[in-house]
Amino acid sequence: MRIFPAIDIKNGQIVRLTEGKYDQVKVYSKDPEEVLEHFTKEGATALHIVDLDGAKSGTIENQNTIKTILKNRHFVTQLGGGIRDESTINHYLNMGVDRVILGTVAVENPKFVEEMVKKYDQQIAVGVDEKDGQVRANGWLVNSKVNAIEFCKMLTAMGVATIIYTDISKDGMMAGCDMASYRQLCKDRNVNIIASGGVTSIAEIKELKRIGVAGVIVGKAIYEGKIALREATAIC
Repeated sequence: MRIFPAIDIKNGQIVRLTEGKYDQVKVYSKDPEEVLEHFTKEGATALHIVDLDGAKSGTIENQNTIKTILKNRHFVTQLGGGIRDESTINHYLNMGVDRVILGTVAVENPKFVEEMVKKYDQQIAVGVDEKDGQVRANGWLVNSKVNAIEFCKMLTAMGVATIIYTDISKDGMMAGCDMASYRQLCKDRNVNIIASGGVTSIAEIKELKRIGVAGVIVGKAIYEGKIALREATAIC
């Protein structure tokens, strides 16, 4: 299992949203290099990066900040937010991102995802952002009316190796994650599940490891000092 500290970027700043709401933003840093230095000292080896502006617009919005982050090759990186065509996939992979995350396009055009998985294999992950059991798209703002668990099964069947599953209602709430969904998803050993949204304690990280998730994304709990990153990475 791997711990992914989250770096969510909005207007060039590192922020966290509450329940995916763009009008509930807390800025944690205007200096990504300072944040990376802290993560390095705490033993982190991976990063989960999201271009929040890009997730809404479907275009690359925070390239300069992303470039700054990618200069530090100490980290394995996965990045999402507005990646909806092959040229953007190539752009980020050529910049040095290790794995790109497809979200909205996976809902709107599953055939495209299948083609990209055949071409790029494990460099493609899919982010399944769920609320009330249904998949959300366009920066969590649009309800697709697609059942989230069934959608994950479809993605696995088409060869997706990694699914990042986020319960939006838990994200940024500091009240625990959707453990029941992860138990259900981890029954299928043909896909790597990365847990995201609401992870608030070391006990949860230990339980997620026990049930077999491949990774855990931790954001607000690190920034707010609820989880010691060094302790979290040591569990892995």
